[in-house]
Amino acid sequence: MAEHIKCLIIGSGPAGYTAAIYASRAGLAPVMYQGSQPGGQLTITNDVENFPGYPDGIQGPQMMQDLENQARRFGTDIRFGMATSVDFSVSPKKVVIDESIELTADAVIIATGASAKWLGLESEKKYNGLGVSACAVCDGFFYRNQVVAIVGGGDTAAEEATYLANICSKVHMIVRREELRASLIMQKRVLNNPKIEVHWNSETDEILGDASGVTGARLKNVKTGETEELTLTGFFVAIGHKPNTDIFKDYLNLDEAGYIQTIKGSTNTNIEGVFACGDAQDNIYRQAVTAAGTGCMAALDAERWLAANELH
Repeated sequence: MAEHIKCLIIGSGPAGYTAAIYASRAGLAPVMYQGSQPGGQLTITNDVENFPGYPDGIQGPQMMQDLENQARRFGTDIRFGMATSVDFSVSPKKVVIDESIELTADAVIIATGASAKWLGLESEKKYNGLGVSACAVCDGFFYRNQVVAIVGGGDTAAEEATYLANICSKVHMIVRREELRASLIMQKRVLNNPKIEVHWNSETDEILGDASGVTGARLKNVKTGETEELTLTGFFVAIGHKPNTDIFKDYLNLDEAGYIQTIKGSTNTNIEGVFACGDAQDNIYRQAVTAAGTGCMAALDAERWLAANELH
């Protein structure tokens, strides 16, 4: 017999834990499966200084532990495990954990997040959190008045390069092609900013560093093969994010990048009783505080849906 759950939360992080706090307090007896990375992207973030309530900042892993403890205090059943398949064509919904544990659930809150796309360099892994970051808005502040680099040629890279130029003394923008993919208005902002230097037809050969972190980067021209070294302290990767939504694609409406589409002004998906929050459905803001906000919304939406369907 499959275990039946009233409110199942798939994934942790600020969205999942906030949903759990609200669902627990509403008496929904939520069960959370944390996923492959309990706590989500913030567990690989050193300093979080832009989340309200932490005037001195906080380490990402500690913040996620605090949120988890808060969810547990109100009674959330938090379990380690990853959803590997779902069937949302039936009611109650069917979810399989780790390819072996079968569950049914009246309401499902999806908080599976998104994963940053990386270049795949060993040095990138080595210095992740020591100068390498995939979020300029999160971490740019730590590099004010310093020289940094950003990789990418799309709108996100252009926006983040412009953001960094307001804080940093210089921004090297590494672009693989000889043109930007960004929208025209973003291209103009980048090309007209004296603090941004664009390196065309270039890719990152290696990120350089020492015990204290990133000290530079070696670039390679993809046309000539020539290399050059930059001196810098921060290295930002802005080549996109991939939402962790593959297992839902047969049932939920996704956009072309794989983000779950929710009904405007809510966390409702196209399937009744399935709600999405956090970076799995947000391709615009992608901040811890906005993820927490949508987690709250998802729990409230689930509570109302369960009550309306007399499943409360």
